[in-house]
Amino acid sequence: MSETQTLNPESGQGDRIELESAVVRFAGDSGDGIQLTGGQFTVASALAGNDLTTFPDFPAEIRAPVGTTYGVSAFQINFGGRRINTSGDAADCLVAFNPAALKTNIDKVNRGGLVIVDSGNFGPRDLKKAGYEVNPLEDGSLEGWNVVPIDISRLTLEAVADSGLGKVDALRCKNFWALGLIYWVFGRDRAPTAEWIEQKFGRKDAAIAKANVDALNAGHAFGETMELLQDFHGYRVPKAELPPGLYRTITGGDGFALGLAAAAQLTETEVVFASYPITPASPILHHLVKLTAYGVTTHQAEDEIAAACVAIGASYGGAIGVTSSSGPGIALKGEAIGLAVAAELPLVIINTQRAGPSTGLPTKTEQSDLYQALYGRNGDTPLVVLAPNSPADCFTMAIEATRIATKYMVPVMVLSDGYIANASEPWLIPDVDSLPRIPVTFRQDPEGYLPFKRDPDTLARDWAKPGTPGLAHRVGGIERDSETGDISYDPANHQRMTDFRHAKVAGVARDIPPQTVDQGKERGRLAVVGWGSTYGPIKRAVTNLRAEGLDVSHIHLRHIWPLPENLGALLDGFDQVLVPEMNTGQLLTLLRATYAKPYEGLSKVTGQPFKIAEIEAAVRSRLEG
Repeated sequence: MSETQTLNPESGQGDRIELESAVVRFAGDSGDGIQLTGGQFTVASALAGNDLTTFPDFPAEIRAPVGTTYGVSAFQINFGGRRINTSGDAADCLVAFNPAALKTNIDKVNRGGLVIVDSGNFGPRDLKKAGYEVNPLEDGSLEGWNVVPIDISRLTLEAVADSGLGKVDALRCKNFWALGLIYWVFGRDRAPTAEWIEQKFGRKDAAIAKANVDALNAGHAFGETMELLQDFHGYRVPKAELPPGLYRTITGGDGFALGLAAAAQLTETEVVFASYPITPASPILHHLVKLTAYGVTTHQAEDEIAAACVAIGASYGGAIGVTSSSGPGIALKGEAIGLAVAAELPLVIINTQRAGPSTGLPTKTEQSDLYQALYGRNGDTPLVVLAPNSPADCFTMAIEATRIATKYMVPVMVLSDGYIANASEPWLIPDVDSLPRIPVTFRQDPEGYLPFKRDPDTLARDWAKPGTPGLAHRVGGIERDSETGDISYDPANHQRMTDFRHAKVAGVARDIPPQTVDQGKERGRLAVVGWGSTYGPIKRAVTNLRAEGLDVSHIHLRHIWPLPENLGALLDGFDQVLVPEMNTGQLLTLLRATYAKPYEGLSKVTGQPFKIAEIEAAVRSRLEG
């Protein structure tokens, strides 16, 4: 980061240090309002004109004991005056509300970084809950950081003393006190947050709204006072140069919901979304229920199997069926997905991957469902697999999945993950009228109708709505005749139908864009090939390495199966191919099997995203070796 002294326009005193970008991390108990605090700082940074990426880091425990390490919730944001690709390898500033938050997050802060702690929560009982034998604020163990102990709890109580709130309710305002302080540190505008507080709490309880605004202002005023202390500075982060237009912050859940609503408009066909709640996929349903005016119907089913079957029934009835879940729920949907393959109906399946088998780590991120997407059903059940690379890309891939599903009468699985689902970034809102229409045609003419007679180009069968005169036909899981759709146990017919289903999915490769190089040359010493949420850290790592003069390129896949037709030839142009994944090498296995080449993998299964430094180190070791 380049640093230059500039006049502080906010406080009117002292100098601010200019930073190209900064990473701030908030951490505390789940009840401390960490995600809300991070969300408001995100909005303030977006309004300040910064590019940004966030990382909400939720605890897996629903009700962990207060003050324990199991219940720590964190939120990290990387914002700057340049293009931001990741939430940051490490924080420049940490706000820790209790000892447990400090213990679990201090190793995520750069040495020399600013660490603000609520010293009012560092009593003997608090320390014991967090597993500290001695107070880390007093034993010298934090000498590598710029630690600023502030009794945030006491100062919050003083700030809201005239609110009439009891102590418990008053202490709940401490997240806004801390937010006010961080607003001063980075020169954020408090007004939008104050307005948001009034809108959220003012109608129900004016006292709570006023107390939170008072706490916000008190924290900001404290920052102005703290400026007089040595080594406590304000910072200024310039605006980023972004394309002009109307922006909003968007998460992966927002992106899918808006994309499906747009798909309903682009196809002029109703979208029926059926799902069962599961972390981290539930936000899609939460957002879609607000968009029913745009041709979307939502249904929360009693279980995962029912959700998939409702979506399939909707497609049979002439709507676009969509279902969503995470890995365990996708496993339960497996037989129903096979039914959609066999019946050859359009179905969009959104899999927001989580870490680990079985329940695993529900709130952590991983990319370990690629095998499941490709092969995780009984019988030969080919389907199309896509993967967005960012929260904003979820909008685009929801539309692309709908296009392919309806054109080819085939299920399409979209692989998101916990990081994409919950992270946010600025999104340039598109003009929906400028997006390409998606033609959807339903069979009307009964003359010569054969339910499984296929389009010679796409191999898709006709889509016929039930009740259309003369178009009565059977669907189901038992094998059907390749034209009439009648039940058939003929061996040659089953071979023919199996071949048709495979050829139909393979043919999608002719209808997707050729694979391009995201950055770098199309031939060279090493290509880093990624998919999904590894996009950000790979992009930043390759950008940094190329700035150093290293011969490295970045290729990122969004169409996973079938693979783009030119991918093999593109990869042949590189001496080495490195595939970073948050699994044990699933895309690597697919690429090796498809192209019979000894590509190398870089695996990570910690439940945390790749760091830029990890990818940089892996590339350097291979180029130098």
